[in-house]
Amino acid sequence: MMLSRRQWLQNATAASLGFAGLAVFAQRGGAKPIPLALESDPAGILDLPKGFSYKIISRTGDPMTDGFLTPGSPDGMATFAIPGDPDRVRLVRNHELNPTVTDRGAFGPDHGLARRLAPELIYDRAPDGRPLLGGTSSFTYHLKTGRIEQSNLSLAGTTQNCAGGATPWGSWLTCEERADQAGNLTGKDHGFVFEVPASATSPVPPVPIKAMGRFMHEAAAVHPPTGIVYLTQDEPRCLFYRYLPHAKGELAKGGRLQALAIRGHKTADLRNWPVDSESGWGAGTVKPGVRMPVEWVDLDQVEAPDGDLNVRGAAKGAALFSRGEGVIFGLSPKGQPEIYFTTTDAGAAQTGQVWRYTPSAQEGGAGEKAAPGYLELFYESPGSDAMESGDNVTIAPWGGLMLCEDRPSGKKIRNHMQILTRQGDLIPFATNMHKDNGEFTGICFSPDAGTLFVNIQRPGFTLAINGPWETIARHVAVG
Repeated sequence: MMLSRRQWLQNATAASLGFAGLAVFAQRGGAKPIPLALESDPAGILDLPKGFSYKIISRTGDPMTDGFLTPGSPDGMATFAIPGDPDRVRLVRNHELNPTVTDRGAFGPDHGLARRLAPELIYDRAPDGRPLLGGTSSFTYHLKTGRIEQSNLSLAGTTQNCAGGATPWGSWLTCEERADQAGNLTGKDHGFVFEVPASATSPVPPVPIKAMGRFMHEAAAVHPPTGIVYLTQDEPRCLFYRYLPHAKGELAKGGRLQALAIRGHKTADLRNWPVDSESGWGAGTVKPGVRMPVEWVDLDQVEAPDGDLNVRGAAKGAALFSRGEGVIFGLSPKGQPEIYFTTTDAGAAQTGQVWRYTPSAQEGGAGEKAAPGYLELFYESPGSDAMESGDNVTIAPWGGLMLCEDRPSGKKIRNHMQILTRQGDLIPFATNMHKDNGEFTGICFSPDAGTLFVNIQRPGFTLAINGPWETIARHVAVG
C-alpha cells in the first residue's frame, strides 16, 4: 500500500513529537560534555555506551522473502512509518555496487535469479549481458520482536547507489555516485537520481529523474514547505545543488537545477584548504558560525554529456566544496528549517566539515533575493583525532546530529559514529571493532526515536541499536 501524502505528514508529525521528548534535555549551559565511556564488545563488532545493545538484523547474501538475495555494500538508508501500525517500520536501503562488481548482488553468483524479473525492471546491463548490481532493497522491521518480517529488491540495474534521502510523501531518492557513459562498462549513461516508494514490495520501474542532473550524486534532502530537493556531489571540486520541481512532490515532471553561490564572492572556495589557487581564500578563511548570504545560479544542459556540470556551475560563480556527502533536513529549537550537509575531506586539516544552510522564508520564490538564505560553517574537524571523513548524517532525537565516519582504508584509526551537538561539541557514540573496519552508513532513527539503524558496509551488516537514549540526551545537556 502506498502511503498517502496526508498519512505521511501525520506520521512525520508524530515522529517529531517523539523526538521532542528527548530534545528538552539538550538545553545546556556552557560546560563541555565529557566523552562517553564505551564498553568493549565481546563479539568484536561494535563498542557502545553502557546500557546499549545492537542486533545484526541483515547480512549480505541473506535470502530475502521475495526470493532474491540481500545485496552487498549497504549504504544510504531511511525509515518510514507504516500508517496505523506503530510496532512496524519500513526501511529502504541503498547498495553501493559499481559496474565492475560481479558478486554480492541480488541475483546469485551466476545472476540466474535476474531471469525472474521482466527486462524493463532492470535499468541497465554490462556489455556482456549481466545486470548491473546496484539498486535498493526494502524491508519491514518489527520494533518489538527485533525481526525483519518481509524483505525485497526494490530497484535493480543501477550503479553505485551511495546515499539518498527520504521525501515527505513517503519515498526514497536513491543517488548514483558514478557518472559512467554508455560504453565499456555500462549500456546506458549513469549519474542520476531514482525514486522508490517506501511501500514497494517488488522492483519499481527504474526511471531516472534526468532534470535533477547527471553527476556523481551523493545524497538528497527535501525542504517540506516547498518540496525543493537539496543535493550533494562527491567530487573534490563539487557544488551544492537544489532542484525546484515544477510540481511539488512530483519530481519526474521536471524542474530547475541550481547551484549555491556566496553573494558578493564569485566562485568562493569554501574548502578551507591550506593551498587555494582558485579564489585566494586559504586555510581558515571561512570561520565557523559566520553567516554568509547566498544566491542560486541557474544551470543548463543538466544531463551533462561531458560530465562537466560542476565546472560550468563554478564558471557561473557557484561556490566550491570538496566531496559533499550526507545531507539532512531539520528544525532549529525555534522551528526554523535547516539543511545540514557534510564535506568529507575539506577543512584546513582535510578531515571534514559540516555546513548548515538556513533557507530563506521565501525559498525558491520571488522574494528570495531581498531575504536570502544563509550558509555557515557549523563545524570543521581539527584533525583525525576528532572526526575524519564525516559521511552519512541524521538528526538525533535530542536535536543535534549523528554522523557516520568513512575513514580512508589506510588509516589505523577505527571508524566511529559521532554525536555533534548544537553547540558544536563532538562525542563518539560507537566504535567499529570489526576486523574490516568498514565505514558506517545509512544512519537513521525509527519514527518513535527508540531504535537507531545503521549499516557497516564491509562485510555488509545492517544493525538495530537500542538503549536508554534519554541518558545520551542528558549527557549532551549536562556533560
